[in-house]
Amino acid sequence: MPPPVPRTAPAPDGGPAAPRANTVVAVLAFGGIVVSLMQTLVIPIVPELPTLLDAPASDTAWAVTATLLAAAVATPMTGRLGDMYGKRRMLLVSLVMLVAGSVTAALSDSLTPMIVGRVLQGLASGVIPLGISIMRDELPAERLGSATALMSASLGVGGALGLPAAALIADNFDWHMLFWASAGLGAVALVLVPLFVPESRVRSGGRFDFLGGLGLSAALVCLLLAVSKGADWGWTSGTTLGLFAAAVVVLLVWGRWELRVAEPLVDLRATARRQVLVTNLASIAVGFSMFAMSLVIPQLLQLPEATGYGLGQSLLAAGLVMAPSGLVMMATAPVSAAVTKARGPKVTLMIGALIVAAGYGLNILLMAEVWHFVLVSCVIGAGIGFTYGSMPALIMGAVPASETAAANSFNTLMRSIGTSTASAVAGVILAQMTTSFGAVALPSQNGFRTVLAIGAGAALLAFAVAAFIPRPRVGAAGTVGSEAVVEAAASTSAR
Repeated sequence: MPPPVPRTAPAPDGGPAAPRANTVVAVLAFGGIVVSLMQTLVIPIVPELPTLLDAPASDTAWAVTATLLAAAVATPMTGRLGDMYGKRRMLLVSLVMLVAGSVTAALSDSLTPMIVGRVLQGLASGVIPLGISIMRDELPAERLGSATALMSASLGVGGALGLPAAALIADNFDWHMLFWASAGLGAVALVLVPLFVPESRVRSGGRFDFLGGLGLSAALVCLLLAVSKGADWGWTSGTTLGLFAAAVVVLLVWGRWELRVAEPLVDLRATARRQVLVTNLASIAVGFSMFAMSLVIPQLLQLPEATGYGLGQSLLAAGLVMAPSGLVMMATAPVSAAVTKARGPKVTLMIGALIVAAGYGLNILLMAEVWHFVLVSCVIGAGIGFTYGSMPALIMGAVPASETAAANSFNTLMRSIGTSTASAVAGVILAQMTTSFGAVALPSQNGFRTVLAIGAGAALLAFAVAAFIPRPRVGAAGTVGSEAVVEAAASTSAR
């Protein structure tokens, strides 16, 4: 493939000119936010789906579960394919999936096409790790830290901003407009990416590990299906236990295969490097702690005031309370990058974990007024901005440039496993700790406080795990970080 034609004159140091670099970052971050909107897109209509699709509630729940499973399967695969055949190419394929899924769901009036559409939307989940990897290959060294922090935070930004936007659309228009709107945003990203984002020249080549992909997909589907549906099926039911057992067995067989094959889907030896391994473990805890906020705050805001602890707000109002946290995540991206430059990404991750834990502790004490939740969500959002901004730097500092997309995708998968686990754990706690409200059993205030305490504990666990990440050396450019990142940026600037 011929190299992309520069759209602006090179900067004096040989790297991309500042306007072009700014445009690349803006377009990739926009794409990340559009994809992350899929997390909250259907939340406003979930209670109405059985009526809208003329199907039982147990079946319409697959409109959420299918997207989760598809994202888990697609993320590591698109990362590996991006390293092999081109990161921008796979990013465009992912956006095509998003648009196709949105149109399919927008045209649906029954369950099957809705689930097909939601699966296709889930297959677009690799956009964020692919975008981070393109930034590593294309941006000058001085822009890399803040850009990757912003791109990584876009996962939370889209989720925070998507809820009020989706609620506003659902309240004022036909529900199909939710999907037409996502199709339109995806189409805009699909046009902008080829216009302004260059294709990375860094490729790993080789053959795609189809058996490895099949094995990992089977293991993830078994694991996440058991986690997400265990409460409905019963945690001790044969189906749930069988899926957990199958996940363990398939993962063991898959791991043995990946260690023996010449060109594995996931380089387990690289993943076992201390910096990558510990970062991925911390990412599971961070993903868990992040999602606890999304589960608790909207429910507390919407419960009736007569409960004594609910605030009786609408879904739209609850979304608007959460929205500032997304803006805070974006605002903390450059701060996160500055801390990483001065003290290293390990310190940034640890600071972020402490801020998240402090936010949950604050929420346990403050839950009586709407502004309490605005404050708490902003504090937690700031912590998430720090943690999500540090992870790409830690991962990219330990793997070669030719494996960046696969490594970032695997890290994103670890965060997703954390969020899925948080949903299951919180669901069990809130189902067990209830209070009577008329003829209905509602989650009790102590139940919510317990989930918040567990979220704080998960953040503190992430802090403790991050303490074992090896401290990176100071690069030649004077920035704290791995030599791999510094060399990659220097190579980009020399092009």
